[in-house]
Amino acid sequence: MVDTSVKAHDPLPEGTLLALRHASTATITTQLLSRGLRNQFMQGLRALNPARVNMVGVAFTLRYIPAREDVDVLSVFQDYDHPQRKAVESVGRGEVLVIDSRGQQRAASLGHILATRLLHRGCAGVVTDGSVRDSDGFATLEMPTFAMNPSANTNLIQHHAVDMQVPIGCGEVAVYPGDVLVGDSDGVVCLPRHLAEEVAEAAAAQEHLEAFVLSKVESGSPLRGTYPPDEATRAEYEAWSAENPWR
Repeated sequence: MVDTSVKAHDPLPEGTLLALRHASTATITTQLLSRGLRNQFMQGLRALNPARVNMVGVAFTLRYIPAREDVDVLSVFQDYDHPQRKAVESVGRGEVLVIDSRGQQRAASLGHILATRLLHRGCAGVVTDGSVRDSDGFATLEMPTFAMNPSANTNLIQHHAVDMQVPIGCGEVAVYPGDVLVGDSDGVVCLPRHLAEEVAEAAAAQEHLEAFVLSKVESGSPLRGTYPPDEATRAEYEAWSAENPWR
């Protein structure tokens, strides 16, 4: 059952943040699968700055619909309350701006100047299933940004920013305001907010166990009895874990 007491702007508990920073998107998808969720990994997204791929934050959503020539003219950007600009100035510290670009890549979802403003607002990252412009700037931006491709075209050519903090689709995944986004070199996974705490703890524990299993495989151990671990290997892990806690 969804915990309706959790609000979209509520920050994540420090323990949950710490656990998610110890978990990969691959491990999180496995934990979600064990809870019946099969479609939480956003397809086709990549990190634009390889030095800034690790991301954990709460979703702040922005929805685009197709642009129309008589509405989406260049002069709309003179309005500081244009929905795209308003969204940038509304994202809070620790939140991830998630943009529904409908998988369309012919025009950018946003550019480097807006992303830089997000960085200075304490934004935890940007995720779009479309494109970005000024890709050289994103390649060195000190904030994780995940997109499909670069495009020099401004968003007005293909996108009309229409709403924020509503449920959206991004990379064929449903994202609700307040969901938790985790990114790494594989891409981005969306974690339903009401599952964040339990999945974070389970994922961190899985990572710790698999680090031990990997060390045994690297030392030449066969898969049988090691991966998955049998009772003997688990007992060995418990002894190792007592000397090497994950936190």
